[in-house]
Amino acid sequence: MRKKKIAFAVAAAAVVAGGAFANGPHQVNPNRRPVFHVSLDGYQEVLPVSTTGRGSLSIHVAPDGESLGYTLRYSALIGDVLQAHIHFGRPAINGGIMVFLCSNLGNGPAGTPPCPGPHDGEVSGTLDASDVIGGASGQGIAVGEFAEVIATLRNGSAYGNVHSTLYPGGEIRGNIR
Repeated sequence: MRKKKIAFAVAAAAVVAGGAFANGPHQVNPNRRPVFHVSLDGYQEVLPVSTTGRGSLSIHVAPDGESLGYTLRYSALIGDVLQAHIHFGRPAINGGIMVFLCSNLGNGPAGTPPCPGPHDGEVSGTLDASDVIGGASGQGIAVGEFAEVIATLRNGSAYGNVHSTLYPGGEIRGNIR
């Protein structure tokens, strides 16, 4: 009887683990919307940056796949925050900007919120096809191609990046997997 209980427990654990792996690089919430969470730090930058800055990015894809909601948090940045984006690029590879999360430079699409700061802040918003700027067009993502943005998130081919005055190429980064 004890061997049957142990065998059942092992089988149940395998089913649960298999379900976790089947979901791939994201979690699925009760509404069946993909949810991505990523931690940001200077060590994920290309080239790595020694900074006290840290952050997090959460992304929730709408059930119809036509928009996504995000929350970006960052703290203890050394430089003043300039802008933040989601880029098309794998770990250790820089890529083009797909969408702006915030900007203090006035260079984002209409409706881009300002980045709070100068060193700490939180910004949330909703993005859709009108927010895809075509900065990754040389990588196959043109203006407005929102489905391609979602595909890069699902395939672990995107990263969040916060740029600052001290590190204009990026002070903290997180690879979205």
